[in-house]
Amino acid sequence: MSQEDVKNAMMTIIGGIQESPSKSKAVYHVSTEWVKDVRCTAQVRDFPSMTIDEPPVLAGKDAGMSPVELVLVSLGTCQEIMYSAYASVMDIPLTSVKVNIRGNLDLKGLFGMDETVPAGFTDIAFETTLVSPADNESLLKLVNAAESNCPVLDMLTRPVTVTGTVSINGNDMNSLIQKSA
Repeated sequence: MSQEDVKNAMMTIIGGIQESPSKSKAVYHVSTEWVKDVRCTAQVRDFPSMTIDEPPVLAGKDAGMSPVELVLVSLGTCQEIMYSAYASVMDIPLTSVKVNIRGNLDLKGLFGMDETVPAGFTDIAFETTLVSPADNESLLKLVNAAESNCPVLDMLTRPVTVTGTVSINGNDMNSLIQKSA
């Protein structure tokens, strides 16, 4: 798909939402299942199922990325997609976009050994490298648009309500799990 194709797709979506604001709602569905040990599978749309596993140091067999690595992958690829989409709409040529990300996790939180330590990342740092023949002013506008509208970056930097229920042996336990990020 060319940059022009991306622009046409983006403009079609934007136009559709402008004509009918209710078209702005999107729902994503995934299904996951524990396989054994610390290995799981994930099913997304009609793609082949994906294996999620931990490294050997965390009792895994390294059969796939870990859940926390998937979060970092989601952040980096979402940013790259946003740069591509906004560059196409802004008519800014891109030669390359790469994101390197580091997430720091304290295992004391993961194992419940210190209640003052979060179970997830304590911090995430990323470095985005753009290569483009465009002028710096245009590229700075692109950076602002991509970074301020990246859905995954947004979800990681603001509270998001997450709810769930638990069923044990086929019985609805009426347990409601609610946590704000």
